[in-house]
Amino acid sequence: MDNAAASASPPDHTPSPVRIVPWSDGDLELLRRANTPELMDHLGGPESEEQLAVRHDRYVALSADRTGRGRMFRIVLTDGGEDVGTIGFWERTWQGQEVYETGWAVFSGFHGLGIATAATEAVTAEARAEHKHRYLHAYPSVENGASNAVCRKAGFSLQGTCEFEYPPGNPLTTNDWRLDLEA
Repeated sequence: MDNAAASASPPDHTPSPVRIVPWSDGDLELLRRANTPELMDHLGGPESEEQLAVRHDRYVALSADRTGRGRMFRIVLTDGGEDVGTIGFWERTWQGQEVYETGWAVFSGFHGLGIATAATEAVTAEARAEHKHRYLHAYPSVENGASNAVCRKAGFSLQGTCEFEYPPGNPLTTNDWRLDLEA
């Protein structure tokens, strides 16, 4: 869905509580809002302003790319249009295979409402529409119960645990969740 907002409807076909809107130049403030100790706890802690600017530029470039490398999105409430988080998917090499990876952040005050799951379902549809990679992976910390629950609810299969260093210098034990985009 080129430059269009996407939304996902849960399997029971109730309207999605969110839509995802492609990342743009004006979305740096969303990264600042997500850069809290609570939301960055499982990712090595908050980033500096310089790190946020680099990440924002990377997100803008990724969302402008039309070669299937991935996209970043704002998560927007369907009712009211409020920005409530970020989500995206991007390419990576995993165990010798090119796959997509996904990750998200939902702002405090909007947890436990099904927002992350609905946004993950919407981003899954976007990744599937690229017809480029078979698998979409998510790698939440083994200690991040909420993100692991999102993976389960969105239909991912647990492949096991793995070790990452993210950010560099911060060892992280994660679960490897995989969703077959061709299923």
